Amino acid sequence: MTVNLTPNIGDWYQDVSSNSFEIVAFDSVHGLIEMQFFDGTIEEIDIESWNEQMFTTIEAPEDWSGSLDIEKQDYGVDFEENISFTRENPLDTFDL
Repeated sequence: MTVNLTPNIGDWYQDVSSNSFEIVAFDSVHGLIEMQFFDGTIEEIDIESWNEQMFTTIEAPEDWSGSLDIEKQDYGVDFEENISFTRENPLDTFDL
């Protein structure tokens, strides 16, 4: 049984090829849906094509870098590094 999903702006979906995309625009007057895939590619389809395909709703990806075309090491943050902060009392350095 196929269930037609209503495209909602800001919602993420996945097609049968496991391509993830977000609905970025929906023109209900003209029946056009604009989708932005995780890699940044933008595609437009009509509502009839949308209803013929099988999509599933998914959570938004945690990795926001897909459409930015950058590698994980380019984030400027080392997610593997454990940083511990110690608070020192600045008065402890004074010699009385």
